[in-house]
Amino acid sequence: MYIVCLDMEGVLVPEIWIAFAEATGIPELKRTTRDEPDYDKLMAFRLSVLKEHKLGLKEIQDVISGIDPLPGAKEFLDRLREETEVLILSDTFTQFAKPLIRKLNYPTLFCNTLEVSPSGEITGYRMRVKDSKLSTVRALQSIGFETIAAGDSFNDLKMIKAGRSGFLFRSTDQIIRDNPDIPAFTEFDGLFEAIMKAMS
Repeated sequence: MYIVCLDMEGVLVPEIWIAFAEATGIPELKRTTRDEPDYDKLMAFRLSVLKEHKLGLKEIQDVISGIDPLPGAKEFLDRLREETEVLILSDTFTQFAKPLIRKLNYPTLFCNTLEVSPSGEITGYRMRVKDSKLSTVRALQSIGFETIAAGDSFNDLKMIKAGRSGFLFRSTDQIIRDNPDIPAFTEFDGLFEAIMKAMS
């Protein structure tokens, strides 16, 4: 049996932190996992910037409410789910993802959770499991699934390389250059066809 594991931000929906950076005029928050491979370092930086500007969960959720899936993403996901099991593996947080998952027709999402004070300040975060994307792929393989994965960032590379097949989707030039063995796509039709071929 096959299961397709997809990253969410940058693949199916816009990058939440970039959208928030643009809405608030804080360019430092445009830094994502495409730029920083160390997720803990990235999140520590983000939380310090939020604290400095006195911004909390509500302000981020207000921006997220106006974000729509990338053009063609919902149709791609619906089509893919007709053919195979699909799991969204993301390093985002449940408090961010709910409205986006609704707009994607409620695919299954595994992600993390934020620690939020009564005042709404984001004080920390809890990862679902260490190295969550690779750990999840390995767990799926241990119960009989063949995994196929696609993502765009540094934190997707391990899950992409661990499965039967893996693909980069709308990734950076640097990541594509550094991983010439991973097929890279920019359009949903091309990615869909590659996934179907991998399962044939």
